[in-house]
Amino acid sequence: MAKILDANEMFFTPFEPKVKNRFIMYVNDVPAYMIKMANRPSINFETITIDHINIKRKLQGKGEWQDITISLYDPIVPSAAQAVMEWVRLSHESLTGRRGYADFYKKDLTLNLLGPVGDVVEQWVIKGALIVAANFGDLDWSAGADVVMAELTIAYDYAVLEY
Repeated sequence: MAKILDANEMFFTPFEPKVKNRFIMYVNDVPAYMIKMANRPSINFETITIDHINIKRKLQGKGEWQDITISLYDPIVPSAAQAVMEWVRLSHESLTGRRGYADFYKKDLTLNLLGPVGDVVEQWVIKGALIVAANFGDLDWSAGADVVMAELTIAYDYAVLEY
């Protein structure tokens, strides 16, 4: 016998989508208004294969959180390049070669997606974040009025979607 669908399944249900340009990210010592672009966290899992007679059974293995990229505007004052270098110096000092303790250079970051009226509708806490690459951007005499940008690649231990 044919199944009759419920009206809630058949008719459009209005919803408010999250949009990419409504977010704010908090990174220690980097003003939030400098952050132009950021990736949301993502995780990949290993696959464990168990041989059994004529089949292979697959199980989920360890998860690995993937690096995120953050693009920053670099204003004259306060300088994003300077803020990034202060974070870098916590793990590596170029002049002396000294290394830092993880407790100093690993930070917790917060990424908030905003609703249409500025309310926080999604919050990620990115735990144990550290800079694995810092690119201070290119300069070009023919670029006109293009703004100077910096780009960070951030590795982290794990992320928590709080809501």
